[in-house]
Amino acid sequence: MRGKESREPLIHRMEWSLLQEDAQDSHFMESARSIAPQAHCVFLLSGGDPSGDEVRRYSLAAWNPYQVLLTRGERCQLWRGLETLSTQENPLKFLDSAIRERGAAFPLRLSPFCGGALGYFSYDLKNSIEKLPASAMDHLKLPDIYLIWPRQMLILDRLQGHLHEIRLHYREDKNQRASPESSPLLPPWSGDFRVGPIQSNFTRRHYLQAVAKVRNHIRAGDVYQVNLSQQFQCDFAGNPFDLWISLFKKNPAPFYAFINAGDHQIVSTSMERFLFMKDGSIETRPIKGTRPRGKTPAEDQFLAAELQNDSKEDAELSMIVDLLRNDLGKICAPRSIHVIEHKRLESYQNVHHLISIVRGRLRLGTTYGDILRAAFPGGSITGCPKIRAMEIIDELEPCVRHIYTGSIGYLGCHDNMDLSIAIRTAVLHGGKLHFSVGGGIVYDSDPQAEYEETLHKGLTFFQTLQSLSSRST
Repeated sequence: MRGKESREPLIHRMEWSLLQEDAQDSHFMESARSIAPQAHCVFLLSGGDPSGDEVRRYSLAAWNPYQVLLTRGERCQLWRGLETLSTQENPLKFLDSAIRERGAAFPLRLSPFCGGALGYFSYDLKNSIEKLPASAMDHLKLPDIYLIWPRQMLILDRLQGHLHEIRLHYREDKNQRASPESSPLLPPWSGDFRVGPIQSNFTRRHYLQAVAKVRNHIRAGDVYQVNLSQQFQCDFAGNPFDLWISLFKKNPAPFYAFINAGDHQIVSTSMERFLFMKDGSIETRPIKGTRPRGKTPAEDQFLAAELQNDSKEDAELSMIVDLLRNDLGKICAPRSIHVIEHKRLESYQNVHHLISIVRGRLRLGTTYGDILRAAFPGGSITGCPKIRAMEIIDELEPCVRHIYTGSIGYLGCHDNMDLSIAIRTAVLHGGKLHFSVGGGIVYDSDPQAEYEETLHKGLTFFQTLQSLSSRST
C-alpha cells in the first residue's frame, strides 16, 4: 500500500494499556468531553447494538497530534513541530507522500486502528480529481483535506466493554504541538446555547424549480439521477461537543464524528459507510431509499414494507451499486467485486433506509490517493453518471457543500481504512452553523415529496437545535 520506497518507520513504538474492562459509551464520552476543547482532536463514535454489525463495535478518540496535514486546492501544508512544509501540488499526490513516510514499526495490535491519520475530506476535493465548473459560492473557505497524526488515542470496544489507551512515539519527536498557528488557545465554550433563525440557501419554490431542472436533464439524457441538497444556516453559540452528544442520545448511528480543527468544528451523525479496507479487501455500503418512521407500530411497518417494495427505490439503489462497482473496478483485481447484500432495511430514529454492501480485492500497490481518485466522492450522494451529476450540482446548488457528502474517518498505517459519507453533518465556523440535507432525484421524482424528504432527514438536527436553544433561555 505505501508504495515502493523503503524508509525507517516514523512511528517506532506504541504503549498500550487497558483502562477499564466494563466501559460503556458514557465512559468514553466523559473522557472525550475533557479532550474536546483542544484544537486538533478527532472522535469517531459508534452507536446502536454492537453485536448486530461490526460497523457499530468501536469508538475512537485521537488528539495531541505529531503533525497536521491541510490542503485547499493545490495549496498543501504539513505542520510538524515548529516547522511548516508548504507546496503547490495535487493534494492526493501530497497525501500519498505523507502516508508513505508514516509507517509503523509494529503490527495492527488493536482493532480497528493503532496509528495513522484521522480527519476529513471535503466534498470540494472533487475539484482536484475531476475538471468541474466549481461555480458554487465558497462562503466557508475551509480546507479540502484535514488530517491529524495523533500521539494519544482512546479505543472503546463496545462489544467487550474494554476501554484502551494508546500512546504513539514518533522518530525525532520533540513533543511539540503541531505549530503555534495550528494549536490556538480556544476561548471557553459556553454551556448556554443561542441559536438564531434557521434559513435555507433555497426557498421552497426555488428547490422545486431545481428538481424540475434535474428532471429536464434526465429527460434530455444527460443523467439518470442527481443528488440535490439544500443548506441551512443559523447563528450559533454554545458548546459544539454538547450539541454532538445531544444528537447521539436522540439517534445513535454507526458513524458519529466530532472534529475540533481549531477555527472550525465538524459535527457528524452519519449512518453510511463510504469505504472500509482491511487485509487487502475494500468495501462500500451505499444508502438509497428513505421513508419516515411511522407514528404507530402498524404505520411504521407499513412504511418499511412500502420502501422495500418500491420499484423506484429499488432501481435507484441498483443504479448506484452499479456505479460503485465500476468505481471499485478501477482499483480492484478482475472478477473480485461482489454484491454481498442488496436492499437491506436499516431503521433509525426518524427514517428507514435501504443499503447494499459491495466488496472487492484491491490490486497490489494501490495507494490511498489511488482509492480516492477512483471512488471519491461517493456515488450515492452525487448521482449517475457521477461527473455529469456533479456538474449539474455545481450549476444548481448556490453554495459549496464542504464537508457535507465528503468523508470522515481514518487512514491507518497498517493498510487499514474506514471512511463514512458525511451526511447529517454540520460545520460550525465564525459563529454560524451550516447543515445540509438532500436526496436523489430521478425522472419519476415528485418535487414536493423530494422537498419533504430533505426535511425528514434533518428533523433530528432541527429538533435538537430548538431544544438546546429553549433550554438556555
